[in-house]
Amino acid sequence: MQIEFKNKKNNFGNRSTLKEFMDPTQRAWIEIRGAAIENNIRKIKSLLSEECKFMAVVKADGYGHDATFVSKYAIKGGADQLGVATLCEGISLRNAEVKIPILVLGNIYNKKDLLTCFRYDLMPTISSVRECLICNNIGKRYNKKFSFHLKVDTGMSRLGFELKDFIQQFDKIASYENIAIKGIYSHLASADEDNALDQNSLTQIQKNKFQDLLQEIKVHKYPKIITHLANSAGTLLSQDLHFDMVRVGLSIYGYNPLNNSQINLKLQPALFLKSKISFIREVKKFTGVSYGNKYVTNRDTKLAVVSIGYADGINRKLSNNISLIHNGKSYPQVGTITMDQLMIDITDSNDIRIGDTILLLGQDGDQTITAIDWALKSSSITWEILCSFKNRLPRVQIK
Repeated sequence: MQIEFKNKKNNFGNRSTLKEFMDPTQRAWIEIRGAAIENNIRKIKSLLSEECKFMAVVKADGYGHDATFVSKYAIKGGADQLGVATLCEGISLRNAEVKIPILVLGNIYNKKDLLTCFRYDLMPTISSVRECLICNNIGKRYNKKFSFHLKVDTGMSRLGFELKDFIQQFDKIASYENIAIKGIYSHLASADEDNALDQNSLTQIQKNKFQDLLQEIKVHKYPKIITHLANSAGTLLSQDLHFDMVRVGLSIYGYNPLNNSQINLKLQPALFLKSKISFIREVKKFTGVSYGNKYVTNRDTKLAVVSIGYADGINRKLSNNISLIHNGKSYPQVGTITMDQLMIDITDSNDIRIGDTILLLGQDGDQTITAIDWALKSSSITWEILCSFKNRLPRVQIK
C-alpha cells in the first residue's frame, strides 16, 4: 500500500500524520471490548441493592484498557461515579467531556493542585484538616462549595485520617461553610483473602471500625454523604460491605479477585492482546534459542517470531512458560522473551504464515488465556499484568 503524507515539508510526516496513516494492527496491539465492560457492570450491579451506587474505577488508564473508552461504556452500564488515581487522569476525562462525578483517589495536598481540582469539578480525597481548610478557602474565594470525600484509615495504613482524630474533628470540618462533604470512605486491605468472611479477619475488623466511626459521628444526620468501603473483592464478597456505594475496578474488566467465590457472574475479560508473526525459520535439533540459549530444541523445529516483547509489557518471567493461540490451537513460547520480540514453536502447524495474527491474551475457539494465568506463572497479580502494557501498544476499540 502506498502512503501519501500530508506534510510536504517533511517526507516522514509529523506524529499526527503518522498516527493517521499507520495501521494500529501492524505489529502488536490491544483490543478493548466496550460491550464486555458494560455487561460486566450490569452483572455486578445485580448484586447491589437499588439504593447502592456504583463507582467504576478507571485509574491507570482504565487498568491499561483506555480510561476514556472504559468510562463511556461504564456509564452505559450504569456507573454513577468514576474513580481515578491522579489529578491528570481526572482532567483527561473532563477534557473528553465525561460529566458524571469523578473522585481522585490519590492524595492532593497543595493549594495549586486543589484549585485545579476545583476548577475541573473533580472531588479530591481529603485525609487531613489542613487540606479541608485549603478547600474551604478556595470555596469561599469563588463563592461556591468545594466538594470532596473524606478518607479514614481502618487498617490499610496508607491514606486517611486516624480514626480518633477523625471522630474528634468531624463536627468542625462539617461546620465549614464553603465545602460539601460528598463522601466518607475507607479501603479494604485484604478482602480477596480466603478468610475474609471470618469474624476475626482484617476485612471484618475494618468493616466494624468503619461502622462504629459512622455511628460516632452520627452520619445519619448528613443524608447527602455517601459512605463506601468495598472494592471489587468486597463487592462480590458480601452485601454487608456495600454501604451506600461500591468502588469496583478489576471486576469491571472481567476478573473475579476472589479465589473461592460461590458467585459466578460469568464476567468477560474486556482486553485481548494480539500480535503479528514477523518471521518464520527452521532450526536443527539441539539449537539454542534467544538470549543465553536457555531453551534448546529437542527436535528439528520450526520457529515463528512474534512482534511483541518486554518493552510492550510482557514480563520476562513468563519466558518458556506461556502459550499463544492461532486459529484455536495453542503453541508454546520458547526462549527468553526479548525487548521487542518473542519466539514460539510452530513445528506442529501447517497453516501459520508471516503476517498472521496470534493471540496472547483472550479467547479463540476453545482456547483461552487470561491475565490470571500470566499472574500465576510470573508470581504477580492480575492487576499488575493488566497495568503493565505500555503505550506503544495501540488500543483498538471494539464496541
